[in-house]
Amino acid sequence: MLVTFRTDAYPNITMFGDVAVRLLKMMGHSGTVPSAILAEDVPDALQRLKAAIAEQGAQPADTQADAEQENEQGEIPVSLGQRAFPLIELLEAAAEQGSDVTWS
Repeated sequence: MLVTFRTDAYPNITMFGDVAVRLLKMMGHSGTVPSAILAEDVPDALQRLKAAIAEQGAQPADTQADAEQENEQGEIPVSLGQRAFPLIELLEAAAEQGSDVTWS
């Protein structure tokens, strides 16, 4: 499943459903797809997401064995913070312009 985030203040962002639902829950939302955040609630959701990402970054990284296994497979691990970056930019633009955010 893919989830697309939309607002009038920023280009659409599409991400994998599992990541999108995880980020929605970090924002204090139920994770329901489709749904929306009203303009007046966007700054609070943005603050919660940033705090959760910062907290996640402060936690210990995966074990060394996991990191080595991923590198042996030729894949570069992508952190949740990196995956959240486009959504954070979308939320910042929506907060600045007072726009609702929807996703489906």
